[in-house]
Amino acid sequence: MIQTLAIFVDAYRALNARKLFWIALILSGVVVLAFAAVGINEEGLSFFGWQTSLPPNTAIFPAELFYKTMFLTLGVNFWIAWIATILALVTTAGIIPDLVTEGSVDLTLSKPIGRVRLFLTKYISGLLFVALQISVFSAASFLVLGLRGGVWVPAVFIAIPMVILFFSYLFCVCALLGLLTKSTVASLLLTLLFWFAIFGVHTTESILLWTKVSQEQRIIAIQDDIERREQELERMRQGDGRGIGAGVMDAVRLPGRERALERQRERLVEREETARTWRRVHMGAFAVKTVLPKTSETIGLIERWLIDLAELPDMQEPPQPILPEEITEDAEDVEFMDPALQENVTREIQERIRERSVAWIIGTSLVFQAGVLGIACLIFRRRDF
Repeated sequence: MIQTLAIFVDAYRALNARKLFWIALILSGVVVLAFAAVGINEEGLSFFGWQTSLPPNTAIFPAELFYKTMFLTLGVNFWIAWIATILALVTTAGIIPDLVTEGSVDLTLSKPIGRVRLFLTKYISGLLFVALQISVFSAASFLVLGLRGGVWVPAVFIAIPMVILFFSYLFCVCALLGLLTKSTVASLLLTLLFWFAIFGVHTTESILLWTKVSQEQRIIAIQDDIERREQELERMRQGDGRGIGAGVMDAVRLPGRERALERQRERLVEREETARTWRRVHMGAFAVKTVLPKTSETIGLIERWLIDLAELPDMQEPPQPILPEEITEDAEDVEFMDPALQENVTREIQERIRERSVAWIIGTSLVFQAGVLGIACLIFRRRDF
């Protein structure tokens, strides 16, 4: 235990001696200051005390909601998820390569500590950088929300464990690559490439999910239209007491309506076959995504839990489809007649993403991390330095 603690202390001193550690800390402070410099009142936004008439204002956007939204968009989705993570990787990428360099590794292995414990201790010490950075950032954001927004939100500290998890997915790969290449630059660049690949898989799966849900919503729209056409045809066949003239007119229009209904039924069969194809393609992309770490979803949990815990208003219900009173014979554009269709697609996608369990997001990511660390520990244990 004493040896492990000594390695942690040594790792902290090494991070503390690096200028980039303090640069990242200062930049985090700058982001929080920018966060705090923006004000909102009944007249509009203010910047560093300079009042403007720019929207929004507190009449339509309460200060409490404004600062919470800024924390999520500026602090979490922009600073933490991208810039701060890249700075952290740049700072910590050399921990494992520095460990396995000639001379350094010989001195370290001469101490009474097992190789696996040594490697894991070095790996965990690399997470100290992110832990310190995000703790300072979360505490400062908590104060800004309380002093500027007038609301104290302890839920912002959820960002600390979530960001550490998020960074650990990438850092385990960086540690393995640093062990294999013994190069800080190579391990950093390859890790960034791996991160880009994860982002590519995430984007591909999101696009396929949107396409799949869009097809499903269009099928529902066609099914609803078929039902309306069948009901209209039934009324036309039976007559509705509107008189002889109306009955004659219905008899003239009836063949065209029947043809339009048949075309819609054919389109429904085609759409269903297309939807089945997109479901299979999406299932393949989802399977690939399952075995990889969920970086975007892990960061997304911060927003999900912050909204729940801070009782932020969720999305409003989308407008219900407005059905045309007169059913035309043109069956080609029926599914696009309602402008709320795309909003329903977006709503459905958001709900499906939010329904993805924490066990799937974090559990599968930790399984990936355990596998990578297991390989790295095995190599480090058996390598003859």
